[in-house]
Amino acid sequence: MTTTSDSGQRPVFFVSDRTGITAETLGATLLTQFDERQFRQSTLPFINSAEKARQALEYIEHTGRSLGTRPIVFSTTVSDEVREVLRGGNVVFLDLFDAFVPQLEAALEAKSSHQMGRAHGIADQAVYESRIDAMNYALTHDDGVGENGYARAEVILMAPSRCGKTPVCIYMAMQHGIFAANYPLTEDEFESRHLPAALAPHRDKLYGLYIGADRLHQIRSERRRGSQYAAMGQVSYELRQAESLYKRHRVPYVETTNRSIEEVAAVIMQDRGLRRRSF
Repeated sequence: MTTTSDSGQRPVFFVSDRTGITAETLGATLLTQFDERQFRQSTLPFINSAEKARQALEYIEHTGRSLGTRPIVFSTTVSDEVREVLRGGNVVFLDLFDAFVPQLEAALEAKSSHQMGRAHGIADQAVYESRIDAMNYALTHDDGVGENGYARAEVILMAPSRCGKTPVCIYMAMQHGIFAANYPLTEDEFESRHLPAALAPHRDKLYGLYIGADRLHQIRSERRRGSQYAAMGQVSYELRQAESLYKRHRVPYVETTNRSIEEVAAVIMQDRGLRRRSF
């Protein structure tokens, strides 16, 4: 179980018969429409039997009583038996399958399989292995390493240090199966005003990242406080030069300051016409 908590918050539980990723994604997305500081969020994975459901419900209701409120439960369990146990508790029960499966069954004129684990199982071994290859590629072509392998890249991110290149590449690989490399821009590139030699042959794969100077200063200061590397003047210079380089060579770029990794990846994939591989 994973938990984030503060006193006075409404308890929210993500309950699943598998990892809980789908329940977390659904529930957390809905909660963004409210003040998220008012929620205490917990994940209860692998609730795949009536007995486990009763134990989970006992814990959930105990939490609600101790806080004086009805907990909210987001569920993605496919078992009717498990759902009935949870539905019968003193909770606000919100279930993905209750909400959508009956409508899909009516539209398709077919019954659903009610098979556990389909959302995060391996539907196609070849496609799954392709995703693993993409993750390995991102890791072995990180921060300018493995330049000889850029021919295989679908996108190459470029930006000054600590602008978010690595997490975006890894996210695209893990979630979308995209072969993404990244390259750090340095003083040499800024002074020459030319694209780095390793990137020039792959101009059509390049994509730049840009971040606000205050935010980059904060990030670098957490890493090397008081250094020239983190100084506001240095940060501002590098960002100005990077943006100038993007514009000079017509490299598309995205502002990342107030965007999540997921949103940055979506923008890049949309601009570059990249599509998620089905898993």
